[in-house]
Amino acid sequence: MHVEWFGQSAFALRAGEVTVMIDPFDDLSSLKDRGIAFDYPPIECTAELLLITHEHLDHNGVGAVGGDPTILRSTAGRLESPIGEVLAIASEHDQEAGTARGPNTIFVFELDGLRVCHFGDFGQSTLREEQAAAIGEVDLLIVPVGAGPTLDGAGALEVVARLSPRWVVPMHYRTPRIGFLESADVFLEGFEHVHRLERSSFQTEALPSPGQPVAVVPAAP
Repeated sequence: MHVEWFGQSAFALRAGEVTVMIDPFDDLSSLKDRGIAFDYPPIECTAELLLITHEHLDHNGVGAVGGDPTILRSTAGRLESPIGEVLAIASEHDQEAGTARGPNTIFVFELDGLRVCHFGDFGQSTLREEQAAAIGEVDLLIVPVGAGPTLDGAGALEVVARLSPRWVVPMHYRTPRIGFLESADVFLEGFEHVHRLERSSFQTEALPSPGQPVAVVPAAP
């Protein structure tokens, strides 16, 4: 499976002729008027399936994605899609039962024989028992680590310990492209194995698999 990080929480996962796009952003130049730097390059991608974890501008830019994708947005349930069943798990964007920043969806699906879990802007203080049970076993976990409106590094490490994935990709953290959030440093210090990449994309079959979770860090686009 080919995985490409476009910045923030936006990922494209490709297997064969199928592409799954998650949490794309569109034109965010208006953020500069608020003194917020967001300088990731524009997304160029076509997809068959588009997943939106929640309705914030840096996650719901459906106009940036070409093709005629099936769109599953901000919902929960067991949903049919071009890649088969997608599990959408209800969660919150904050520690106040969603009353501060609203709902968030954790998406779980299988692609190219791998079980993928994207946490969106998960902001709960802990992962609830029923959420962990619904997620189940995970090969590739994509989790926010930059604090602020989501988990911080320590909280994300608790999620990793709970789910024990093969590979973990941090997202939604400070890079040279954005002027907010915390870095991924605290999170990455919790791993024995950190696989840093020189590009913003990778093939899962090329990743190390030493029998314990590996942090995979694509280069910022």
